[in-house]
Amino acid sequence: MADALKIGIAGLGTVGASLVRIIQRKSNELAVTCGRPIIITAVSARDKSRDRGVDLSGVTWFDRPEELAEKGDIDVFVELMGGAEGAANISVRTALQRGLHVVTANKALLAYHGVELATIAEEKGSLLNFEAAVAGGIPVIKALRESLTGNAVSRIYGIMNGTCNYILTKMEKEGLAFAECLKEAQRLGYAEADPAFDIEGNDTAHKLAILTTLAFGNRIAADDIYLEGITNISIEDIHAAAELGYRIKLLGVAQRTETGIEQRVHPTMVPVDSVIAQVDGVTNAVAIESDVLGELLMVGPGAGGNATASSVLGDIADIAKSQPGAQRVPVLGHPAKALEPYRKAQMQSHEGGYFIRLTVLDRTGVFASVATRMAENHISLESIVQRSKQHLAPSHHQTIILVTHATMEESVRKAVASIKSEGYLFGEPQVIRIERPKEEA
Repeated sequence: MADALKIGIAGLGTVGASLVRIIQRKSNELAVTCGRPIIITAVSARDKSRDRGVDLSGVTWFDRPEELAEKGDIDVFVELMGGAEGAANISVRTALQRGLHVVTANKALLAYHGVELATIAEEKGSLLNFEAAVAGGIPVIKALRESLTGNAVSRIYGIMNGTCNYILTKMEKEGLAFAECLKEAQRLGYAEADPAFDIEGNDTAHKLAILTTLAFGNRIAADDIYLEGITNISIEDIHAAAELGYRIKLLGVAQRTETGIEQRVHPTMVPVDSVIAQVDGVTNAVAIESDVLGELLMVGPGAGGNATASSVLGDIADIAKSQPGAQRVPVLGHPAKALEPYRKAQMQSHEGGYFIRLTVLDRTGVFASVATRMAENHISLESIVQRSKQHLAPSHHQTIILVTHATMEESVRKAVASIKSEGYLFGEPQVIRIERPKEEA
C-alpha cells in the first residue's frame, strides 16, 4: 500500500470537526477505497482549549493557519475557515506556492481569487479541489469539471442557499411572515445572527459566479451579477403565487446568450408542478442544461456539518487516488490562463414573464391607468386582477396583480416607474420574474 496521505486542517468549526470525526471513524475503509491511508497530522483553530468532541491527541497544533500551510508536515492543506481575505487567502496561497494540494469549502475566496489561485495550482502541479464550496453535498463541481466533458452548457440554475429556501418554504407551509420564519431559522442554526449575506443573495451569487466559470469558461465575475434577495417577499406574494399555480424560490441563473453571459440572483416564481418547486427546506438543487445530455437536475443537502464534510472528504479521496505526474483536470474546468474575459449579456426578453403586485388607492380610473402604462411600454398582459380583500390591502386600498407575457426587464422597470409617478401607489411595487418550462414559455 502507498504511503499515507497526510492532512492538515485549518478551521475546526462544525464542518472541520465533522471531517475529523469521519476520517477517524472510517480510516480502514478509506485506506482500502483510496489505496492508501488518510491521516490527520496537523490542525489549526482559534481556541486550542475548546472541546470539539474529537480526539486530537498525536496531532500537531498550529495557532496560525498560515504557519500550518508553511511548515506543517502535510500533503494536503484543508481550508475550512471561510472569508475571501485574511488568513484563508494567505494560507491557501502559501500552501499552493509550497506545492501542496488544497481542498477548500470557501466560495467567497474562490469567487474573488479563484483564477489567481487556479493559476498558482496549475503552475505548481497541485490540485485545488472545492466541491463543498457550492451546494454542499451535491457533486455539481465534479459534474461540470469532469462528467460533462463534451457537452456545451447553455444554462445553469438552481436553489443554492438553504437558509432562503427554508424561510420561503416555511412562509408557504405555515402562512407565517418573513420575520417570523427568519427568527425560526436562526433558532435552528440555519441562519446566522447576522443573516444578511444569505437573505440578500450574496451567498448564492458567489456560488453562481463559480458555476458560471466552470460552465462557460470565462473569468469569474462575482461583482457583475444582478442581485436581489428575499427580504421583500411578503406573505401576500406567497398567497398570490399559490393562487396562480406557482411557488417562490430564490434562484441563481446563468446562461449564455448571443451577446454574452447573463448572471442573476433573485426570487422567482416556478410552476408548482415543476421538480424544482418541490425542493423544500434547507435542500439545494442545481440544474444544468446542455446540448448532448439535455437537462440534468441534482438535488441534495446544501449545508450542515456532515453534508459539507462529505464533499470535502470526497475531494481528499480524489487526491489520495491521483497518480503523481498524471494529467490534472484544470481547476476551473479550463486552464486558468485560457479563461476568456467575462462579457456581460445585453438586456434581453425574459421568456417567463413577470408577476407585478401593486397596492393602490381605491379610486376611479386607477385600474385603467395601470393597464395604459403597461401598453405604453409594449408589455402584453396575460392577466390583470383587481382585489380589495382585507388580507391583501387596507379597506381604502386595492391590490392589483399583473402577470405579463415575455417582455424586457427595462420595459417593466419603466412601466413601474411611470405608475409610481402617478401618485396613487401605496408602498413599493413588487416585481418577481416567472420561470416556466421551455415548452410553456
